[in-house]
Amino acid sequence: MSALRLYAGPRARRHLEQHGLLPQHVGVIPAAAGGPKGLILGPLDRFVFGHWLPQTTQPVHLVGASIGAWRMATACLNEPLAALERLERDYIAQHYELPPGQKRLTASQVSHRFSDNLRLFYGGREEEVLQHARYRLHIIASRGRLLLQREGALRTPLGYLGAYAANAVRREALGAWLERVVFSSVPPLSGGVSALPFATQDYRTRQVPMMADNFLDALQASCSIPFMLQPVLGIAGAPPGAYWDGGLTDYHLHLQYRPAADAPIVLYPHFQKAVVPGWLDKAWTGRHRSSPALDAMLVIAPDPAWVRALPNGKLPDRNDFVRYGQNLAARMQVWNGAVSAAQQLADEFAQWVEKPDLSRVEPL
Repeated sequence: MSALRLYAGPRARRHLEQHGLLPQHVGVIPAAAGGPKGLILGPLDRFVFGHWLPQTTQPVHLVGASIGAWRMATACLNEPLAALERLERDYIAQHYELPPGQKRLTASQVSHRFSDNLRLFYGGREEEVLQHARYRLHIIASRGRLLLQREGALRTPLGYLGAYAANAVRREALGAWLERVVFSSVPPLSGGVSALPFATQDYRTRQVPMMADNFLDALQASCSIPFMLQPVLGIAGAPPGAYWDGGLTDYHLHLQYRPAADAPIVLYPHFQKAVVPGWLDKAWTGRHRSSPALDAMLVIAPDPAWVRALPNGKLPDRNDFVRYGQNLAARMQVWNGAVSAAQQLADEFAQWVEKPDLSRVEPL
């Protein structure tokens, strides 16, 4: 069974017809939120960042939210193959033992352990990420406004109820409750923050320079799922407030991309065809359709039929933490099985870029 599906916007399709796909054609790589679903993209990440893109020299913008931010930050480390392999191992093996007498961990406990894990992974290596010669890293977090400016037992659920209601009316209204904050690296010798590879008229947005003193906080904020982790406060160089998971505002990074003319493709390893704008849009399927914002995008994703052949007939997901509870060995076995099968995605993409077959490219 073929594992890989390819979906192209109209501008990306025209490029493929005229030029095929070479690594120097890639100007932007997004990386979605989605928790453990991102594990299925590990072999693709290792091919793209470990073998394919190193053949070229052009700058590439890496845009990530939540686990996508974690993947893209790891791709910026020296020896990305080894770093991405470690990320996969560490993510699969993560386990939070319950203290005696507790039925579940508190958000504070999870946040502290997650912070410790990030420091173990990146501690002392921040400059490798931020000063990469080619990659321009952009980490998205969601800054709370109104009731969500601070966390509280009452104000947080009320705030997210207000955010859900506003988003139901229209996506732009969500900006009254949560704004997009993009933490962007400062390239070597540039003297300033990396320009965003997408327009921001669609949604309330701020950009903040990402430096060694705020990188870990920005990354943790981008992964801070409400009610499961605490928001991150007091991020250096950023406006005050509570910073939550970047997937809230930009779940699958449905952004108005503007790649460079000489690197015109937005290459998107994704775990599905649909590029859903925000986490709160999951229920609004009318917002899952493509748009002109994605015209330059090539999505590479697993075939749904192939996914049904994985353990449990699905991608790894956050519900597996509940499903397997404290049975770490059982969860690891299932997730390792899915990741092992996902090597087929990388192998098929490697074969396709060697000899592009446009009959396999579907409309996005």
